[in-house]
Amino acid sequence: MIVSYFNNMSLSLLKRYLAICLALSLPAFQANSQVVTLKNALATALENYGSIKAKAGYLKASKALEKESALERLPDFGVAAQNSYGTVNGQFGPSYPSKISSTSSAGPIFLEQNWNAAFGSLYLANINWDIFSFGRVRQNIKVARARVLRDTLDLEQEKFQHQVRVSAAYLNLLAAQRLRISQQKNLDRANALGAVVIARTKNGLNAGVDSSQANAEISNAKTALTNAIDFEMEQRGQLAQLMGVPYQDFFLDSLFLNRIPASLFDSAAPTKDHPLLKYYQSRIDVSKQQEKFIDRSKLPVVSVFGVMQTRGSGFGDTYSLVHPEDYTHNYWEGIKPDRSNYLLGMGIAWNLTSILRVNQQVAAQQWTSKGLEGEYEVVSQQIKTQQALAVEKIKNALANYQEAPVQTKAASDAYLQKSVLYTNGLTNIVDITQALYTLNRAEIGRDIANINVWQALLLKAAASGDFSLFINEFK
Repeated sequence: MIVSYFNNMSLSLLKRYLAICLALSLPAFQANSQVVTLKNALATALENYGSIKAKAGYLKASKALEKESALERLPDFGVAAQNSYGTVNGQFGPSYPSKISSTSSAGPIFLEQNWNAAFGSLYLANINWDIFSFGRVRQNIKVARARVLRDTLDLEQEKFQHQVRVSAAYLNLLAAQRLRISQQKNLDRANALGAVVIARTKNGLNAGVDSSQANAEISNAKTALTNAIDFEMEQRGQLAQLMGVPYQDFFLDSLFLNRIPASLFDSAAPTKDHPLLKYYQSRIDVSKQQEKFIDRSKLPVVSVFGVMQTRGSGFGDTYSLVHPEDYTHNYWEGIKPDRSNYLLGMGIAWNLTSILRVNQQVAAQQWTSKGLEGEYEVVSQQIKTQQALAVEKIKNALANYQEAPVQTKAASDAYLQKSVLYTNGLTNIVDITQALYTLNRAEIGRDIANINVWQALLLKAAASGDFSLFINEFK
């Protein structure tokens, strides 16, 4: 990622012009800007980033559902009031309370249909309490608690991974800024060389082709600078996105790049403590708790219940075939409470055929648990591979870090020597341009080597699941 800008060499002239203007204005802007430290960037990102806000919302939802599951222990208590107007014709015949709604009118049997109608009322209070469900409510609470733990760990692993992403983007932007500075230095050297070549060419000390070669080197240096600026802009946008802030210039803290991290070889935490693995394990735990809850569904439920009912009717006590006129259309007479009943009882309900269905539901949940265990194993293997890779990355990064100053000094000495020789007419333009290219490459290698040491430490922290290995370096 650090050197990917070398692959984009076909920018439009307008884009190059705007990028160069931005680069020229950047130092003046940064001089008055506040330094954004890595800890500042992380704090802003954790506060603003959308996925973290989303997972925090999911956690609050799970906590609310946990409270709701605990309230399942309470009995069902309902009250109802009803006023109605209709007829009360009766008839002998069987009926069954199926799923089709029907009226519950009750009255005397007449020889023929009549349409006498009056008001009626019903006032009802009932309570139903499942006092024993063979652990179903208790198991439902355990499922809810497991979900809260899962969503808590999901939020923690999201914060962990986002801190790693923000840190990587911060380091990448630092690398891009240092590469842009190196390319600016390279352009300055190319311009200085061009001035010497043109002066010597005008005085007849060098062939005219030397000035053409120098102009080509200046053009190449400008293109490289433009590409570096473009790459820096991309990394700036990436960091802004991860921080949840508008696109802007960042003046970053780079003092820590002048040293080697002290925790580079500190021991890492056990693999099982990795936030991502803990989250995947919590998914398995939720599934297993659901297995137990579903299995409880095939057991019976013991309930107690009570009903208090009061009714009113506009039909009189003697309303019958003998006195069909004993009713009133008066609303208040019809809804006035007149007869009351109460009922207390206990019952047990057990749907025996549900056992067959529940067994299949349990089997399905068990297979889901096995699938989650397989995902856990995949992630665990990936983390172990990353841990081994991090160890090798650290070794390689340190080796390059130690070699970078040697290469840079040698290339700088060679360029100085070739420039002095060329100024005195003792070497040709090819030698000095080669020295210029070698110095530019060495400076870029040095910038990358410095950043790669810290990126290797970040990779180790990410693989071990212990972000403190990295962030504790910034005190």
